[in-house]
Amino acid sequence: MPQSHLSPLAHPLILPCGATLKNRIAKSAMSDSLGDGAGNPTEDQINLYRRWAKGGLGVSIIGEVQGTPHYPEKPGNLVMNRDSNLERLKQLAKAGATDGAQLWVQLGHAGAMADAPISTPKGPSALDLPGLTCGALSLDEIEALPAEFARTAKLAKELGFGGVEIHAAHGFLLNQFLSPLFNRRDDAYGGALRNRMRLLLEVIRAVRDKVGPEFPVGIKLNATDQLEGGFAEDEALDVIAAMDKRDIDLIDISGGTYFPGAASSSDRAGSGPYFLDFAGRARSKTNIPLMVTGGFKTLAQAESAVAEGKADLVGLARALVVEPELPSYWLAGQRAAPLFPRFKAPPEGGVTAWYTMQLTRHAQGAAALSPEDMDAAIEAYARRDEARREVWTRTFN
Repeated sequence: MPQSHLSPLAHPLILPCGATLKNRIAKSAMSDSLGDGAGNPTEDQINLYRRWAKGGLGVSIIGEVQGTPHYPEKPGNLVMNRDSNLERLKQLAKAGATDGAQLWVQLGHAGAMADAPISTPKGPSALDLPGLTCGALSLDEIEALPAEFARTAKLAKELGFGGVEIHAAHGFLLNQFLSPLFNRRDDAYGGALRNRMRLLLEVIRAVRDKVGPEFPVGIKLNATDQLEGGFAEDEALDVIAAMDKRDIDLIDISGGTYFPGAASSSDRAGSGPYFLDFAGRARSKTNIPLMVTGGFKTLAQAESAVAEGKADLVGLARALVVEPELPSYWLAGQRAAPLFPRFKAPPEGGVTAWYTMQLTRHAQGAAALSPEDMDAAIEAYARRDEARREVWTRTFN
């Protein structure tokens, strides 16, 4: 019997809305920085998502797709609205659905952590901290957000994408509202957790109303911000319990933040998945399928997570940068432990730059980088961001 029939990763996953993922391996959302600087997909980006789909994934999620150009995370983000290059977006949706894969759009809004050179960062509350200064969103601006997310979700459906994921993790806007570090409001959107989760629940309701009952809607949620005084596991479990009363098809569990100076989960040392124990606790709070993202480095880890019922879907990120065709190998019982690069004393942000430029190499069919190429990768990454900031400013300002 072929190995793919034996692996728990090979089993299809039927979502509550009725859609089916062909297997249990997902490409979790990353900021691939492959937009053209005017919010549109590039040929490189289309090629990359086609390659991932051909590599055997059940679903890919495009990170940080903005509904407007006002609060981008990076100048390489996509912007999806009626002014976008809709034909190019359709090409991306089609490429990512190759060989029966699905391609979902992550609905992003960076809020207080928007890229300052091309935006005016605003979050739940005004902050003036080392490395982070932002204004506060007005009540009118907050109340307009659910409709904005919903418009983007509806357009994604019309363009042929397979689903959407609402981004409420990693220190971006909806996570900022959940976090008592960012959210110091004293109105209906601040204070007690029931108020801090209010916007998120309103976004979920608006998105579902726009896309209808049969289109997949997921949410990415932090198990913990890994910041003292921030959003922590017990509150995350309460939010998941609230999700169980909403029309959500998938809860993607991750953690950490891109708050300036904070260590991201993907950069910390560890030999195994970061959030499986939390996912086990979440099982008692919801029947919604759970995707666990972060730290999967071996086939055995991924298979046991699904076989033991802690995860319904395994989210891979850097593993798919190292080996874009990894799902097809894993489903065949091969390449059980892909080789990850080892860096000597990398500077802050250096690892992210290396992996991001490695994505570009894969998209272009070029030779892979080596760990010794980090300095060149950092320089190329910064140079490309600056060029795209110039394009963004000309296009949107």
